[in-house]
Amino acid sequence: MRKVRLPVVITQDEDGYYLAEVPVLRSCFTQGKTREEVLSNIKEVIHLCLESMAKEGTPIPEKYTLEQVEIAV
Repeated sequence: MRKVRLPVVITQDEDGYYLAEVPVLRSCFTQGKTREEVLSNIKEVIHLCLESMAKEGTPIPEKYTLEQVEIAV
């Protein structure tokens, strides 16, 4: 089994829950009450997403860039 590194974006909602998503994997997101919980949850979800992608024959994205943009609000 090979290891892959994937970007995870973590935010906190107005109720204090942490939300995690993997922007390079479609529909790969979860939530948790703490950062530790959400990180544990997202690892499980990533495994499920990668299993599904393997069954579909979809390759794991290996090249991507992370950018931040600034806008006036």
